[in-house]
Amino acid sequence: MNSFFEDLSTLEQTFWVIALIASAVLVIIFGATFIGGGDVDADTDIGDFDSDDGGSGYQFFTFKNVVAFFTIFGWTGVTCLDNGFSNGVSILIAAIAGLIMMVLTSLLFFWMNKLAQSGTLNMKNAIGVIGEVYLPIGANRSSIGKVQIKVQGSLRELEAITDSDIKLATSTIVKVTAIVSDELLLVEKLAN
Repeated sequence: MNSFFEDLSTLEQTFWVIALIASAVLVIIFGATFIGGGDVDADTDIGDFDSDDGGSGYQFFTFKNVVAFFTIFGWTGVTCLDNGFSNGVSILIAAIAGLIMMVLTSLLFFWMNKLAQSGTLNMKNAIGVIGEVYLPIGANRSSIGKVQIKVQGSLRELEAITDSDIKLATSTIVKVTAIVSDELLLVEKLAN
């Protein structure tokens, strides 16, 4: 291995060193992510890089993106020089490939962040949902009761009123027709 490395040009040695070190760091990052330490922070002289890309939307210069850049930059440079490209062309192609990888990595984390649910209930999603009366609801908005409905993938108990002329008893099947306020639903009895 030592003779192999000594036979390489300085640029080839540089690409190999970058590729091997960046790949090792990338393996450590992925290992930490899959084992459960997914929040890897690194303090450097040029600033703080936080590899938890889920927090504040689109971030281009993150630790993971920089490591991805150098990994692809190094391996692309090695491949270009092995295929007979000139030094300048190899550096240019390696830099472009590294930048493309940075963009793809940052877009991946951006899209993953958009897909993640915050768990905050958006009451508008309750409109049209069918549920069951849990605590009786007074006729003509005379008293507030509770309904159980499945909203955003989870069963919730929410306060409700009705414009119906009759009291809605426990276990009555209802449909949410409107949102009265932030925490109050308007429901109607579902026709049998």
